[in-house]
Amino acid sequence: MKRHRSYLVGAAMGLFAWAAIASTPAMASPCTNLQSLQLLHTTITSATDNTTGTFVVPGSPPITGLPAFCRVTATLTPSSDSTIKIEVWLPERAWNGRFLGTGGGGFQGVITYSELANGIKAGFAATNSDLGTGSSGCNPLYCGSDGNMGNPLAIAFGDPSSPSTGLFGHPERIMDFGFRAIHLMTLRGKEIANAFYGQNAQKAYFAGCSTGGQNALMEAQRFPNDYDGILAGAPAFNRTHLHMAGLSVWQDTHASPGRLIQPGQMTLINKAVIAQCVGRDGGAGTDQFLTDPRDCHFDPKALLCTGGTLPPACLTADQVTTIQKYYSGVIDPVNGQVINPGAERGNETDDVSALGLALQERLPEAAFDGLFYWVFGPSFGYPASAANLANFDFHHVVDTVDDQLAAVLNANSSDLSEFREHGGKLLMYHGWADPLIPSQSSINYFNALVGINSNGIQQASLAVGGNPALRRTQSYA
Repeated sequence: MKRHRSYLVGAAMGLFAWAAIASTPAMASPCTNLQSLQLLHTTITSATDNTTGTFVVPGSPPITGLPAFCRVTATLTPSSDSTIKIEVWLPERAWNGRFLGTGGGGFQGVITYSELANGIKAGFAATNSDLGTGSSGCNPLYCGSDGNMGNPLAIAFGDPSSPSTGLFGHPERIMDFGFRAIHLMTLRGKEIANAFYGQNAQKAYFAGCSTGGQNALMEAQRFPNDYDGILAGAPAFNRTHLHMAGLSVWQDTHASPGRLIQPGQMTLINKAVIAQCVGRDGGAGTDQFLTDPRDCHFDPKALLCTGGTLPPACLTADQVTTIQKYYSGVIDPVNGQVINPGAERGNETDDVSALGLALQERLPEAAFDGLFYWVFGPSFGYPASAANLANFDFHHVVDTVDDQLAAVLNANSSDLSEFREHGGKLLMYHGWADPLIPSQSSINYFNALVGINSNGIQQASLAVGGNPALRRTQSYA
């Protein structure tokens, strides 16, 4: 998780670039000949050989140690309002015969060059996409906001100075972001690789974390024949509810000045959690992390200020409430249903680059709340409007958002029968200490897969021993 998140933050700090510094070969090559390749709804904008071993993204450290490769850039236009950027990197020697689709983070809007570089270093023909959100000026953390309001941290993380509405009024771009961009990137990427190598890839894999994890599950659910193997890390698959969770954390910490967690206090809490629970959750007593936070029941009241002790050495009653809500997740205030799981104990960090509470509370509005501008437009940033960033109703307005976006953005289906039947394999992973996407959400999804595999199992199979639904699930996921 950390490597992926570090890239996301670095990108959000303004180090975005559409192209790398490269020299154009003086004469035609198998690579440059791809410039004239004709593909459906596709314009190949460049095809260049890179034999320098280095790829330079302006404003970022150069990527070094690269094999010679053919770099293809293209724009996909499946609709009149779509502008999907993709890149395909093709090793010119020692191709392993395999195709690799890769994902990115947040709202994307940029090409994740590190994923392409890692792909070709391992011998894959690799591809990546901006998910079509770059055409709306989006970056990983912001795709609609009320502007940075002069907040230094918001500026550093890429929040534009002027209000923007992201993909509001652009349903085709929302569809591109949700699932279409990755699918078309895959189809066109394979065609480009086939043209370059003169043969089809033997196997196709997809790997992504966070939004890339959402892309991964979308592929398994919607386009089961695109990939033979899929790696889904910390998937943001229940996207509408995940973004509500970020908004909820922001609202909780800004409910009153006393609710804010001071710098250093998240580390204080983390040390208290480890001290109480380490060695009691299946791990070693010398660990500095939790092996299974579900076995930890630390109550932040244990750090309540008493006597003459004052923050940041302890927590006020208001701060205890903030952390209790952080752990409990987003709860419908009327019916008590869980909208999104809470943060795991043991993930507390003062590092704003981890994109958790420490970042959210210091911003003028929640990072990632751009999703709600897609539904409500500019009014979401107006305190006087019916639905806005400060008074979002976690009972009534949830359905409004889901009605407009869930079918396109959420990869919630547990029916992977077609993916399984063609021999596809899904691997999921999630860091227990993830402060942005609750790890319980991935557990919930896997448990849903087990549940669907329990349907139709004959009673006689129970005599074999163990859990037949679990064994069937683990045969492909």
